[in-house]
Amino acid sequence: MFWRGVWGYLPANIVQGVVGFLSIILFTRLLSPDDFGRYALAFSVMTLAHVAVFSWLEAAMARFWAAQEPGAATQGHFASLYRTAFVLSAAFIVVAALAVWFWPADPLFKVALAAGLAGAPARCLVKLGQERFRAAGEVGKAAGLDMAVAVGGLLIGVGFALNGWGGAAPLLGLGLAPLAALPFVLPGELRQARGGGFEPDRVRGYAVYGYPIAASLALTVVLSSTDRFLLATFMDEAAVGAYHAGYSIANRTLDVLFLWLGSAGQPALVMALERGGVDRLKTAAREQLSTFLLIGLPAAAGVALVARPLAEVLIGEDLRIAAAGVTPWIALSALLYGLTAYYFGQAFTLGKKTKLLLVAMAVPAAMNVVLNLILVPRFGLMGAAWATAASFALGLLATQVLGRRVMPLPIPWDSLIRCAVATGVMALIVARLPVIGGIAELTLDATVGGLVYAAAALTLNAAGVRDVAVRLLTQARERRAAA
Repeated sequence: MFWRGVWGYLPANIVQGVVGFLSIILFTRLLSPDDFGRYALAFSVMTLAHVAVFSWLEAAMARFWAAQEPGAATQGHFASLYRTAFVLSAAFIVVAALAVWFWPADPLFKVALAAGLAGAPARCLVKLGQERFRAAGEVGKAAGLDMAVAVGGLLIGVGFALNGWGGAAPLLGLGLAPLAALPFVLPGELRQARGGGFEPDRVRGYAVYGYPIAASLALTVVLSSTDRFLLATFMDEAAVGAYHAGYSIANRTLDVLFLWLGSAGQPALVMALERGGVDRLKTAAREQLSTFLLIGLPAAAGVALVARPLAEVLIGEDLRIAAAGVTPWIALSALLYGLTAYYFGQAFTLGKKTKLLLVAMAVPAAMNVVLNLILVPRFGLMGAAWATAASFALGLLATQVLGRRVMPLPIPWDSLIRCAVATGVMALIVARLPVIGGIAELTLDATVGGLVYAAAALTLNAAGVRDVAVRLLTQARERRAAA
């Protein structure tokens, strides 16, 4: 199931990556630095609000669908989740409207924030359908929905930006795209709730499982957004825009990779545990982490190495110098978070001990606030980047230590060492390439780095990649001979 999902979600994640980079290219040019900063702040608030209200429902759909028996149990599952979602949506719209109205903030920021919050209910309903598709192994539907919403959100956001909506433009795209997708998703999902009713005990159990996950995600948002608000306090919104641009380059690159693997990996781990027990789970987990390391380590190192030419290509001139400085540290942070969220953090959801996940994330979130208060006033953007990297490192350590008490997930040390050595060889070569600037340097670094890493990984058989390559070649020859 894992590899079927990996290949099935590849097109969607390519699209997500392209859309992410186009968003940086376009919005850092179409919006002023101040407007881009307002967008970054409003995006952080919008994400925190969505996580606090809706994410527990999405987590429950992802974890409990596979355990439902066909018939009344499945109907009750869908009816309970969707009726709860509708009630929460109605309450959320009212509370969000009042909060924005009375918040004593810059009117331009309030417009951006209102645009972001208004789209949260639609995003939740689409996400529920997408999580069900993933849990059921319906890769094509999940991937198609993901691509449609991503592309639609970018096009709508750019359209509003061209018409002068400032920082609200990207957020309007993020809200209207899932709203447009609802007619194609919601009716089919609601049909599965027919015959079922709202079950308070079921929802209570889902809340006990899901709210700690939502709270831990909220703490992750705090980890990744405290720096923006402190930069706005101690510096200005333009500084927030520069930091968010650099953050987006690195984080988007790594997040797309980990989301791609995690979209396939999380349902596969649940299925392995539910259908095959702990032994099958450990086998699947070892394979997944080896794959994460094979791809994630060189990706993080590569982004750090090409931070300057990447910023020259992707980011508007007013923001690129400051953004390039923080990119390497954010690449490290993104790698640490990816390993935490998409691998080690799965121990708590698999073992249904999600309260410990909340504990694991509370420690680095608190440390992040403290470090930002100390470092941002003195070092500005770089202080924020250092605080983020240190906090995510602490988060990885806390998650791994606590997760072993719930559901120990293996660490393939052999794969880790071989992938790290191959990445080090790549970094040494790329660091010695000539500095020519712009897209020419980016192309040179990426091409040489990719070839060197591939050669080193195959030579070292990192994560068993040479064994896989030999097996695929043998199968191809056998098929050719048979034909």
